[in-house]
Amino acid sequence: MEPLTWTGAFGSWSNPILQFALVAFVFGLIGNFAAIFATSTQELKGAGGAVIRPWAFSERTALFELIIPAIVLGMVFYLAEMLFYDTRLLDWLLGTGMPAWLGRVVTFGIFVLLGGVVAYFLQRLPLILYGWMTKYAALVIVATVLAFVIFSQFTSIGHAGIFGEMSKRLLPVWIAMIVVFAVSIAYKRRLGLYGKLFDSPIGMIGFALVLFWAFVAFFGGALDLIVTHDELSQVSGMKNKVPGTPLSGAEEGDYPFYLLGGDNLARDVFSRAVKGSAIVIVIAPAATLFAFMVGITLGLPAGYYTSPPLERGGRGFKIALGLAGAFALLMFIVAPVDIAILILVVSLILIWMLTRSALDTVLSFLSNLILAFPVILLFFLLVTPEIVATGLPNYMATVLFVFPVIFFGVLLDARYHTRPDIRYWIVGGVTLLLGWGYLSMVSEPGTPVAILPGFLDLMTMPPEILVVFVSVVFVNSPTVFRIVRGLTLDIKSRDYVSAAQTRGERPWYIMLWEILPNVRGPLIVDFCLRIGYTTILLGTLGFFGLGLESESPDWGTTINAGRRLLSVYLAPAIVPALALMSLVLGLNLLADGLREESLRD
Repeated sequence: MEPLTWTGAFGSWSNPILQFALVAFVFGLIGNFAAIFATSTQELKGAGGAVIRPWAFSERTALFELIIPAIVLGMVFYLAEMLFYDTRLLDWLLGTGMPAWLGRVVTFGIFVLLGGVVAYFLQRLPLILYGWMTKYAALVIVATVLAFVIFSQFTSIGHAGIFGEMSKRLLPVWIAMIVVFAVSIAYKRRLGLYGKLFDSPIGMIGFALVLFWAFVAFFGGALDLIVTHDELSQVSGMKNKVPGTPLSGAEEGDYPFYLLGGDNLARDVFSRAVKGSAIVIVIAPAATLFAFMVGITLGLPAGYYTSPPLERGGRGFKIALGLAGAFALLMFIVAPVDIAILILVVSLILIWMLTRSALDTVLSFLSNLILAFPVILLFFLLVTPEIVATGLPNYMATVLFVFPVIFFGVLLDARYHTRPDIRYWIVGGVTLLLGWGYLSMVSEPGTPVAILPGFLDLMTMPPEILVVFVSVVFVNSPTVFRIVRGLTLDIKSRDYVSAAQTRGERPWYIMLWEILPNVRGPLIVDFCLRIGYTTILLGTLGFFGLGLESESPDWGTTINAGRRLLSVYLAPAIVPALALMSLVLGLNLLADGLREESLRD
């Protein structure tokens, strides 16, 4: 069986079109970049007095207008020479007896001069030409790719090449994305901020990238509809194979190709990238959501209350002592005595501080204490095997994971406070279920925290996932707290908050049902950005071999395994790197689109 090419039989018509369109697109981008520095533009008056600048330059070009484009284009030419290993100019200079460092400097200088010449001529072409080129070249690229994807669905295996086979494997993803976009666009006026996202081109592009990886994780990670081979299976003879290599010794029922080649352990790169997306898509949003629960639960009262929240002998003081005692008792049962005593002492100190200082002062001090430590170093410390062996992540989980239970309990209690007939049933039932889930998450047999018996422990979180999860929540929570606190300080002086206070509403009702809904825009934007930040942290942990298992298909671990042979085999490292970059880029663009639309709201 012959190896696959990238575009297969379709390459005879798709390759020339894409090459021509890409050249035109790049040429238009470079022309627009060069025209940015054009200050001596010719202005003409159009209909209605509008200013038209059809030409980038008039008769002459000032020297300073060429300096930056020349340097940037020179760097592009120099990097292109290094990327394609075409060092004939440098070799010729070194052949004349010139020192190596001087040869590189002279080579870069020649490329800068060449960039200046190119920029000079680009700035004399019609400016409107570059807009046409980028617009229509992009349309041609999109149309060609869509035609390629559609036509490849009706071909036999291998006929449409590597790209065609991957598009066929991703057919469930394409269908799901089309359905979501069609329904969302049709009903966008009824969908609030989410519907307004489809009025922003940047937001739509970001949403498409995020949605793509979400569906890849669902169909490929959960349902196994996309992967071609098991992500951990090794096939003899497929070590470090290039993309499109036929499977050696393939049996009936096996997929006959490694679409994106094999890694250094003869595993399928394509299947590992798909499975790795499932790990990232699950951990990053879930951990960020927990961090937001912690930050919101603490940030709202910190910004709302201005006086010490506890009074000695008061009801709140007694409740706080009771909760601290109950939690300390739980720690005495599941943790070593020294850890339990430490937690009890810290709880009593916090209660004492809350009787002397405002809640804002205490919580801001704690958050600043965490933020003062370098985040990456703190992250690495929490996932090192020595720290994990002490059981610290398990104890941290018992503290951090209880905040969603508190948040939803207080949320429902504030909402149904005036409905005593159903209040206790709803609040009690939801709190009981969430408490059961909380105990199931933190309780693991064989760990320092083993609370529930096996028949009640319905949720098992692998130890390496728990460590990463706790680390992400702990590192992100202080930043979320500061954002929520700042927004609350700004919102609590608004008229509708004063009106709620005049009606006699309780403080938690005002915080959760008056203030929180009116800060949802900034929080949603920050949530998207923080998922991207968490994704990068997960990739960094995997790259350094911390947290997840060494054979895990997560993108960071895969990049680390493939970088050793990067100069020979690109696919094992480039594929997960591009996946990571595209997901983070999509989250950032999505956040930009949401921010743009929320400001218009």
